[in-house]
Amino acid sequence: MTASSLRLRAGLVSIVLLAAFLGIWHLATRSAAPVATMSPEYAKLMGLTATQGKSAMPGPLDVGAKLWEHLKRPFYDNGPNDKGLGIQLAYSIARVGTGYLLAVLVAIPLGFLIGMSPLLSKALDPFIQVLKPISPLAWMPLALYTIKDSSISAIFVIFICSIWPMLLNTVFGVASVRKEWINVARTLEVGTIRRAFTVILPAAAPTILTGMRISIGIAWLVIVAAEMLVGGTGIGYFVWNEWNNLSITNVIIAILLIGIVGMLLDQILARFTRMVTFPE
Repeated sequence: MTASSLRLRAGLVSIVLLAAFLGIWHLATRSAAPVATMSPEYAKLMGLTATQGKSAMPGPLDVGAKLWEHLKRPFYDNGPNDKGLGIQLAYSIARVGTGYLLAVLVAIPLGFLIGMSPLLSKALDPFIQVLKPISPLAWMPLALYTIKDSSISAIFVIFICSIWPMLLNTVFGVASVRKEWINVARTLEVGTIRRAFTVILPAAAPTILTGMRISIGIAWLVIVAAEMLVGGTGIGYFVWNEWNNLSITNVIIAILLIGIVGMLLDQILARFTRMVTFPE
């Protein structure tokens, strides 16, 4: 079976599964109960769920219609609690990007130093093992207390959650470079810095980028929870605000967009990983 044939068949299976899911969702949420008889004032108060047997969970057609409304005006701004999905996503992506890039600037150079030095590896390992399992959101109260800015605190939380996968993968990738390559570089009297960039970095790049790929997924996951806590702007705050407004349709749309953006971020780094991966 060729690669193109496999991709085609996998795509067809995905379409069938999506169609089945949407069909089951539509059938499960369509109106089935008998219409209740009540006064017009009470019917207006209770809504369609009680008066027409309409499901409280919106169907795919309702979600699609509402999504189209959002796509037509993604950047409107009617005040603090009424902004377009484009604006909310932009805030979240900006926070993730800032915290993630700061983590890259710290984790990769530090990972190189630890991976190239057995002494540093042994000395710092206890600290890394203690800090790594701490939930990123556990740092939020401390960040809010010390930084006193909700947006910067969210960026700090992204930095904390992004740094560990990149750091550990960089350390592992650098330490796992074949000794023969390093010995050849030493024989040719290649300096330490030049050896790091010309021998170690190309060999460790796939492992480093794998850590970066893991980190971006964790960062995008954490930002939603962080924005629910700090409020103001962002897709996480949008989800929480729409839940408070009992707009389940908007909550589902936000969940869909969170998944799509997360997939795109993952695929971008997966592409970079394939570009630097070569058979030995």
